Amino acid sequence: MEQFKVLLVYPNLMLVSTLPNNIALLSACLKKDGNDVNLFDATLYCTAEKSNDEMRVERMQVRRFNIKEQGVSLKESNIFSDFKNIVDSYQPDLIGVTVVDDTVRMGLELIHKAECRQKGIPVIIGGIHAYFNAEYLIHNNVVDMVCIGEGEETLVEVCRCLRNKVTFKDVPNLLYKKNDGSVQKNFIAPPLDINKLPFEDFSIFEEQRFYRPMQGKIVKTLPLNFDRGCPYNCTFCDAPAIKNIYKHTKGLPYFRQKTIPRIYEEIKFQLDQYEINYMYFNSETFLAMPLKKIEEFAEMYSEFNLPFWCQTRIETVSDKKIKLLKEMNCDRISVGIEHGNEHFRRKILKKNFTNAQVVKAFEIFNKNEIKVSVNNIIGFPDETRELIFDTIKLNRQIKVDSVNGFIFQPYTGTELEKYCIEKGYYLSPDIMSREEGTPIGESVLNMPQISKDELNGLLRTFVLYVKMPESYYPKIKKAEQLNKEGDAVLAELRDIFFEKFFN
Repeated sequence: MEQFKVLLVYPNLMLVSTLPNNIALLSACLKKDGNDVNLFDATLYCTAEKSNDEMRVERMQVRRFNIKEQGVSLKESNIFSDFKNIVDSYQPDLIGVTVVDDTVRMGLELIHKAECRQKGIPVIIGGIHAYFNAEYLIHNNVVDMVCIGEGEETLVEVCRCLRNKVTFKDVPNLLYKKNDGSVQKNFIAPPLDINKLPFEDFSIFEEQRFYRPMQGKIVKTLPLNFDRGCPYNCTFCDAPAIKNIYKHTKGLPYFRQKTIPRIYEEIKFQLDQYEINYMYFNSETFLAMPLKKIEEFAEMYSEFNLPFWCQTRIETVSDKKIKLLKEMNCDRISVGIEHGNEHFRRKILKKNFTNAQVVKAFEIFNKNEIKVSVNNIIGFPDETRELIFDTIKLNRQIKVDSVNGFIFQPYTGTELEKYCIEKGYYLSPDIMSREEGTPIGESVLNMPQISKDELNGLLRTFVLYVKMPESYYPKIKKAEQLNKEGDAVLAELRDIFFEKFFN
């Protein structure tokens, strides 16, 4: 009997290069159940004028790099023609598309232009965007099913139903069109035990996809998930809303962590498969682990000792934990401040640490010689220029290797998205016609107290305001201008910055 064939589609932004654990895990689950899996990955297609990392270089957030030194190059062919060709040649029995807010438009367009509906190939959409836009997506004429919860078991069950020609009535986490055109919403299953899932299957990705820039260096990277979910409730993040989806289910909580023995087996398995020189530890808050568990991990990881990246929150930083990170060969850590005004940060973002805690945490990082990238967001609803400069002032009080400034985006499902819609700053419902934005791109909010142009000018000069002496401020303000004069001043200041701070 021929294997059931599944084509996974990853409509990624251009050269956003970290390998997606979720796609690799779906492939592993499908193969474990006897299915054949193929992948269409949009990452290496020229779908924009500049990649996110190239824009971040221009904004002085990361060091200059040359991805081509490891043989990574963009495909010259047309993404839509190539996708249509793989659909026609592979002839999948099911197409599964994973989307977020930034990629849903591309995903739907790929399916539409490949004429999957005319070919009779069923299409299921999943991913974080699908959690909160399922009703909208299911009424798109190219979509047959939407996964409205964790997808590993759901996708496998959908394949079994299609193979055996039975209905989807018992498939968890599924919204689907019935034969009569009506829509059926199935039950939400409890969160999965992530320690029992198969090891991720990265073999479906091209060799080039393992390479990514890391502050000027090109490293061959393996991402490893430590947990799923987040214990915190930031209003700009989807995690609290996802927790709400599962609050009525019985079983595991949405935030789950892997055991150290499971992590050990996973690292060992993956390093036996691939020649890797850098680890990318995926966890919303890596140091949320108790100290004892971090000590257990440190002892275990000494067998591998590869340099790694991770991220955490200010509240989780302690001298003992950071000392352990250093001993484990932590190359770099990212920490989110997001905003420098304590009242605004607490009231609007629901992040309750103090500025004194921020300063203390970075003293600990510096004492242990850990390189830190600090994350900030500007353009929050109701934010003013003065509030943005509170964030700049706090950043000037700490010593870090690199500074990130991102534009706030009202991602679907978040508390702040609802707030922006209520205030009239943002019109959301029509996915295909609404204005698009990414944290690397421009603001999509229309607010009375600060214009989009002013926000975008502050975005491109944010790092200069943080790092350069205040005597440069009049010149930096000129560089905010989105015109030829501003561009020329910005280019001059950028050269000074790279020579002084990123040499």
